Parts: sequence; C-alpha cells; structure tokens
Amino acid sequence: MNLNITFRHMEHTPALDSVIREKSEKFSKWFGAHTDVHWTCWKEGLDFCSEVKIQNGAHEYFAKAHDDDLYKTFDHILHKIQNQIKK
Repeated sequence: MNLNITFRHMEHTPALDSVIREKSEKFSKWFGAHTDVHWTCWKEGLDFCSEVKIQNGAHEYFAKAHDDDLYKTFDHILHKIQNQIKK
C-alpha cells in the first residue's frame, strides 16, 4: 500500500499519523497490497475534516467526513468506504 498523509492548517503529530496508518491497514485487507491511499485532514471552523482517496487499479473510492473530533472522522470514513464496497 502506498500511503500519503497531508495536514492543512493543523499540526501533523506522530499520534495522528499512527492512527491513520492503523486505519489504512483495513484498506490493504479490502483492496490488496497495490493500493494508493491519500488522506487529507484539516480544520474548518470548529469542525475537523478528513477525506480519503483510494485508487486500486481501475477502481477509485472517495469519502469525506466532518466532526468535532478528528479521530471520529476516521471511523466515519471507514464506514463510508465499506458501504461503497458493499454496493
């Protein structure tokens, strides 16, 4: 898996990096090792936002989430991606 993490208008901490890497391991299980994953996290007003773009061969997936807790956005995104796979 090729993982790229970007933070805008907020600090890129090792703890956040670790959680994103852990959550992204699910994508490897779902899509295989040859998957490109790009997470972007930022702060918008009082909310935290994150989005993920996943590309695996000819398949692309995208999810975006807003919450008052950045860590919750990661779980929202995993749920949204999982729903896209089920369709």
